[in-house]
Amino acid sequence: MAIIKLTTKIKAPAAVCFDLSRSIDLHVNSMEHTHEKAIAGKTSGLIGLNDWVTWQANHFGLKLNMTIRISEFAVNDYFIDEIEKGPFKMMRHLHQFKQVGSFTFMEDEFIFKSPFGYLGKLVDGLFLEKYMTKLLLKRNAVIKAAAEEHRYELQS
Repeated sequence: MAIIKLTTKIKAPAAVCFDLSRSIDLHVNSMEHTHEKAIAGKTSGLIGLNDWVTWQANHFGLKLNMTIRISEFAVNDYFIDEIEKGPFKMMRHLHQFKQVGSFTFMEDEFIFKSPFGYLGKLVDGLFLEKYMTKLLLKRNAVIKAAAEEHRYELQS
């Protein structure tokens, strides 16, 4: 099992960061390079408690589908999405938001486990953890820019 923890400091209110983080449309924009799109479930707007989405994206030359569901949700504080079906044996992503003055500290705890036992564990350690960290950092940079530049229109 791999655990990735990241903190992104954003000069914007927690409510804005929270909503941008659960925006299907902004997520698609942040993952353009993987041709990611929402193909089932909640396919646009803001994802909320018990909502689910099936993502389709290209990774490592493969077209992969992954269905996630929002399993926990506290407005402007945190939400958790977990895999229901897809390439990971297990995946849980905690998104947390802490307002400190005019800044929000957006914290990610991304836990995943690949299938295939020891082989999966080897893949996680050799390159998948680094690959997933890069994806999360890219996504967080897009959220940060959108929040600080007030340039992204949210739709419910």
